[in-house]
Amino acid sequence: MPNMTFAEAINDAHVIEMERDPNVYVAGEDVGIFGGCFGVTAGLIDKFGDKRVKDTTITESAILGTAVGAASAGLRPVVELMFVDFIGVALDQLYNQGAKMKYMFGGKAKIPMVMRTACGAGIGAAAQHSQCLEALFMHLPGLKVVMPSTPADAKGLLIEAIRDDNPVVFLEHKILYAMEGEVPEGDYTIPFGKADIKREGKDVTIVATANMVHTALGAAEKLASDGISLEVVDPRTLYPLDMETIIGSVKKTHRLVVMHEEVKFAGSGAEIAAQVAEDAFDYLDAPIVRVAAPFCPIPFSPPLEQAFIPSEAQLIDAVKKVMA
Repeated sequence: MPNMTFAEAINDAHVIEMERDPNVYVAGEDVGIFGGCFGVTAGLIDKFGDKRVKDTTITESAILGTAVGAASAGLRPVVELMFVDFIGVALDQLYNQGAKMKYMFGGKAKIPMVMRTACGAGIGAAAQHSQCLEALFMHLPGLKVVMPSTPADAKGLLIEAIRDDNPVVFLEHKILYAMEGEVPEGDYTIPFGKADIKREGKDVTIVATANMVHTALGAAEKLASDGISLEVVDPRTLYPLDMETIIGSVKKTHRLVVMHEEVKFAGSGAEIAAQVAEDAFDYLDAPIVRVAAPFCPIPFSPPLEQAFIPSEAQLIDAVKKVMA
């Protein structure tokens, strides 16, 4: 299999779907000539022209509003919200229109649209360009929420998202864009609602998302030398959420730590912890622990930003706590 960066894998998914289906188009701020803020859509305008790769005005509500309208009329828009932090000015178009139309039309309407967006801290982009807001989207019925951690997953999940007949929020952690990994060639999909066990283990289940998957894998390597075996589970999609795989892992390890970069309060880990407590409480030998960001805006100062991001050391401390 060839090696690709995370960004290249997402680009490849666009190319495959745009060649396969003439109804797929791309729109967003600087996605055309410039190739996207992070280079993800580079070259698409040369391959498919400016009728299918549209540079938009700096109006996020219009980007999402036109996507909802185009999707309802039979097209398959893949629109880029440059940073997830910008969703505030466009949320009505997504959750009050796109997410509800199928329900309000008795199942007759299809809204096959994808909103791709960059999220996460670590590049010094400060409070308004660095958030992880996946729990917000998880709370809105009618949306599917995807958050890959590897290039191969990103490609397969994006192809699946473009082919889905419902609105999909596709969250891309910006630290991952340069990460390389093996990616299958050609056309393949990864079904929604199917978690992936990135590392098998027997002592503690770690459920981690996006960049935190790699933090968890690093912690697993270090703890292995101490004789502690971590099982790292990547949900890949947060809605639908594969609780069967998560609970199956907990039944094996009897301990659970959830790790994400969102703020800890009311984050996606709270939902995962609650469902495990409801459905697998008798299998737990220790309280569930969450490792997540503090409840505050993301600092611009590099040392403070690094202190904000959940760390390998914090995860190791949490594992030792549940093993005590």
